[in-house]
Amino acid sequence: MRGMAHPTPRTKRTGPSTDWQTIRALAPYLWPANRFDLRVRVVLSMALLLAAKGATVVVPVILKYAVDALSSPTMLVGLASIPVGLMLAYGAARIFSLTFKELQAAIFANVTHHAIREVALETFKHLHKLSLRFHLERQTGGLSRSIERGTSGIEFLLRMMLFNIIPTMVEIALVGVLLWTFLSPAFALATLGTIAAYVVWTVALTNWRTRFRRQMNDNDSNAHTKAIDSLLNYETVKYFGNEELEARRFDVALAGYEKAAIKSKTSLAMLNTGQGAIIAIGVTIVMLMASFGVREGTLTVGDFVLVNTYLLQLYLPLNFLGSAYREIKYALTDMEDMFSLLSANAEIEDVPSAPDLNVGGGEVRFEDVTFAYDPRRPVLQNVSFTVPPGKSVAIVGASGAGKSTLSRLLFRFYDISGGSISIDGQNIQSVSQNSLRAAIGIVPQDTVLFNDSIYYNIAYGRPGASPSEIEQAARLAKIHDFVLGLPDGYDTVVGERGLKLSGGEKQRVAIARTILKAPAVLLFDEATSALDTHTEKEIQASLKDVATGRTSLVIAHRLSTVVDSDEILVLDNGRIKERGTHAILMAQAGLYAAMWKRQQEASEAEQSLEHTDTVDVDNWINEVDEDLFIHS
Repeated sequence: MRGMAHPTPRTKRTGPSTDWQTIRALAPYLWPANRFDLRVRVVLSMALLLAAKGATVVVPVILKYAVDALSSPTMLVGLASIPVGLMLAYGAARIFSLTFKELQAAIFANVTHHAIREVALETFKHLHKLSLRFHLERQTGGLSRSIERGTSGIEFLLRMMLFNIIPTMVEIALVGVLLWTFLSPAFALATLGTIAAYVVWTVALTNWRTRFRRQMNDNDSNAHTKAIDSLLNYETVKYFGNEELEARRFDVALAGYEKAAIKSKTSLAMLNTGQGAIIAIGVTIVMLMASFGVREGTLTVGDFVLVNTYLLQLYLPLNFLGSAYREIKYALTDMEDMFSLLSANAEIEDVPSAPDLNVGGGEVRFEDVTFAYDPRRPVLQNVSFTVPPGKSVAIVGASGAGKSTLSRLLFRFYDISGGSISIDGQNIQSVSQNSLRAAIGIVPQDTVLFNDSIYYNIAYGRPGASPSEIEQAARLAKIHDFVLGLPDGYDTVVGERGLKLSGGEKQRVAIARTILKAPAVLLFDEATSALDTHTEKEIQASLKDVATGRTSLVIAHRLSTVVDSDEILVLDNGRIKERGTHAILMAQAGLYAAMWKRQQEASEAEQSLEHTDTVDVDNWINEVDEDLFIHS
């Protein structure tokens, strides 16, 4: 089972390597070039932010004058002694501050969620552009977690930055100016010095602690991947009774997450203690300065209240700023993982302004094709053959000979190392990938269906096809009557990877899907190798009907399925060793003839065993046992 011997390797980060690079990667989504309305919202949000903070910092000033007026020895007795105007201004300022803040949130919501949607969509689309090599090396569970955490990180980052961090920074700057103006530079410097010490401590400790978050992410992805992998292979786990093995693999990943999480939590105590000490020292110093000023007569009681109010306004959000910065760092780490997916090299890309494939008869030509997944181990060497329009060419050979590699190269999942592949005289590397794949239909060995209805899975061949076209495709694939016999008919959900259907039923759905696509070139990649003999014959009849009049490339292991092909190629160690019709190859008495003989003998032995009664089978087994004993 995969992963038993070696742990899942840590994801290699190829995207933004710093927080600022991650923020710069996000910036275009917040200021989209084609959305003037969203840009207006950004500008309005910033204006409302300044207005909200302006109203906030005015509140203590109004309170100062109200306190001075109330504590004046010359104030009048009665209602006239109350500074009504200042009280009304105080209430209005607080209302404006709250109103502007909520308006900012409402206006910027469109920008936030549009950015999240665009980033998630672009990442999803980019993942589909990446090569098969990338997806074979990466694990689906880890990818889904990276996208999930990344989009959540964007929302958190924008919320914290725009409604907490930036407003707090603006407020600190305004307070510094007002303290300098109303009191003295010493008060402004003491306040700003305390804030600076707080920020430096928070940033330094949080940066140190961020590595624990990275470890948590890696182990979280690892655990999620192992869980998904195990659940997708539920039957295999049950076949071998390896529930405990899977549980141990999962627990190893959870243990790594637990260890990193504990380090993260315990180091938080050091951070919080330092933050609390810095704030306490700063408040004490500034309040002592104000007290001495009041005693000496250089400051009023209103000034003392002004300083105290500003300190409360600043330090309360600063308490939150510590955890906010920490969470922002975590969010940036999560976003970095997602943006690294966006920066992953697509490997297989269209040439600039690549034209669409112009399909005529559908001739397929391989010329001196050489290819290797790893340069140290060539898979195909100078392979050349042509599939004429409307004809059928079969490729046979032992496992590992490179047969299925040909199908991947024809679909351009990989680019060849040498030679060329063309359809109707057009090199497939010079045309758009979408048009190339639209021209080819495939019935693979392992038919994987979406966890949706039979109707959806057939319609996947040509989204937008009418119900009558889908039913006609099902009839041609000899599955229409079976579907109608199901309780939910075409609305029957096939389950994860189509596991609710038998192998033959899944193959027929795949055939119907390909029929609906109506491609010029058909590719059958071991389409019946996993089926029983009876089902195979039925599927072969359907495939023969589908291939009529179309260019067909048949990759097969069972030679009995390709005897009617116009040409048969025998692939051995990445080279074509024999070619010709079935009759010609049998007459040559070479590799093909030897393979045919072995398969026929195996088939005859199987049929013989099926017609042997129980006693004969027991006797045969006993004879074999005795023979093995004698020779041992």
